[in-house]
Amino acid sequence: MAIFTGAGVAIVTPMHENGDVNYEKLSEILEEQIAGGTDAIIICGTTGESSTLTHEEHLDVIRYTVEKVAKRIPVIAGTGSNCTATAIYLSQEAEKAGADALLLVTPYYNKATQNGLIAHYTAIAESVKLPIVLYNVPSRTGCNIQPQTAVYLAKNVENIVAIKEASGDISQVATLMQMADGCIDLYSGNDDQIVPMMSLGAKGVISVLSNVAPKETHDIVALYNEGKVKESCDLQLKALPLIHALFSEVNPIPVKKALNLMGKEVGPLRGPLSEMEEEHAAKLAEEMKKFGIKLAE
Repeated sequence: MAIFTGAGVAIVTPMHENGDVNYEKLSEILEEQIAGGTDAIIICGTTGESSTLTHEEHLDVIRYTVEKVAKRIPVIAGTGSNCTATAIYLSQEAEKAGADALLLVTPYYNKATQNGLIAHYTAIAESVKLPIVLYNVPSRTGCNIQPQTAVYLAKNVENIVAIKEASGDISQVATLMQMADGCIDLYSGNDDQIVPMMSLGAKGVISVLSNVAPKETHDIVALYNEGKVKESCDLQLKALPLIHALFSEVNPIPVKKALNLMGKEVGPLRGPLSEMEEEHAAKLAEEMKKFGIKLAE
């Protein structure tokens, strides 16, 4: 049984102007996501600026989200770290808070070996009972989960059940799915590759695009699963210019700007992330309007 099928939103963490977490705004955008048809909430991931949240804030945001979502859709908590002990602590606390699953990014900066990854993920998984989604994003972490490593973990560790693949390497993903032979669920970690990933057997996407277009992102997956492949592909291609604008600077700089352009008032970014350059912001606004997203006056 998959943790979820469809489009899960890698949701932003709203901030007040002083940089504190804005829980009232988080509540609003959670409700909007659920109303928009989002299939899961991924909290405290890359898009949620988890790397600049303190451990206390990180866990408070997870607890708050679990309470507000109240089991209407799954909540997947980002609890990865480049320190195995820290990842275990965050994962155990997220389990106590009532999260439905965990998203564990590869250790960043350390650049673990494949044996190191196996030991890291096994130790975390054995410390909790929740299902675990591996998160492979080598462009950000400098560490790539090889297909044979992901398959080994899925076959040997009971609660490692899925992988969010954001390597961008379709050939690697195809190899993974051939080797896995159904032992691991796949989620696209790239909004511009939802349909290609679905063609390889993905259950859906963990999406940045869903922050601004939850219904359309959900529909790309739903249409594909209904056998309406052309309609799904057409919607994927229609979204590409907007997706490119949402990644014209490092995530989550553009998506927070996009939400503020929509009047959502999700606030500033935490350093070292900086405000979007004017030229890129103008292009983002243009692509949002072309896609049919209403901007604030």
